[in-house]
Amino acid sequence: MSAPGLFGFFKQRRRAALRAQPLTEEERRWVSRAVHLWPALPPDDRHEIEATSRVFLAEKHIEGAAGLAVTDEMRWTIAAQASLMLLHRDTDVFPQLDTVLVYPHGFVVDAVHRDGPVVIAGPERRAGESWRDGLVVLAWDEVARDVRCHHGGHNVVLHELAHQLDAEDGAVDGAPDLGSRARFVAWARVLGEEYHALGERLASGAPSDIDAYGATSPAEFFAVVTEEFYERPAVLRARHPELYAELARFFQLDPAALEDPAPAR
Repeated sequence: MSAPGLFGFFKQRRRAALRAQPLTEEERRWVSRAVHLWPALPPDDRHEIEATSRVFLAEKHIEGAAGLAVTDEMRWTIAAQASLMLLHRDTDVFPQLDTVLVYPHGFVVDAVHRDGPVVIAGPERRAGESWRDGLVVLAWDEVARDVRCHHGGHNVVLHELAHQLDAEDGAVDGAPDLGSRARFVAWARVLGEEYHALGERLASGAPSDIDAYGATSPAEFFAVVTEEFYERPAVLRARHPELYAELARFFQLDPAALEDPAPAR
């Protein structure tokens, strides 16, 4: 067996052992609280999220910043939301992600924005960031708020980890690794049309149910609609059916159906 093959064998065996470890009642309570779809998920899906959460915590380093002491509840909350994004998908566990840095509150960065030839630079307060060198930064107060109230369509963990998924094909461009050219063509058409439509609505002053931040770039659009997909799926399905269908195909989940299942006949 080659070295890469041997490494893969031991990696899978280690993960299988981790997945086989049951959660404590307290850990299960933290996971169930973090995933608002939990009551509607079947037992097999719940078990998959629990097992993947344990793998996530074993392989990713979660540390506090600005004096924050990261608790087990914080770690399991972040891991559970990350694992929801991997449910049913034949994929790795965020292979490019190494570290999650957690601030107690929103943090300030030196940001640069371009509007055509105009460059605007200055301090900017943020709730999260995702870096291509394996780092995600989160503000815990935002994470906790998202757990308490998901109907607003915002979730900083889902947003920043969507950027990690986006980067898995080598480019942060709003299109994750879709597996085939045919899937990419469909994705580019649907998300491209919706991205441009959002920009046009905002330019005309019309209201939008998709967060205006999604008009910043195709990468931010994917991250924003990922939040909407999990947090307000029925609204996204009703108002943007093709967009919802593309996301449901990628994430291998129909959260709108879970929230509002069809009546039995």
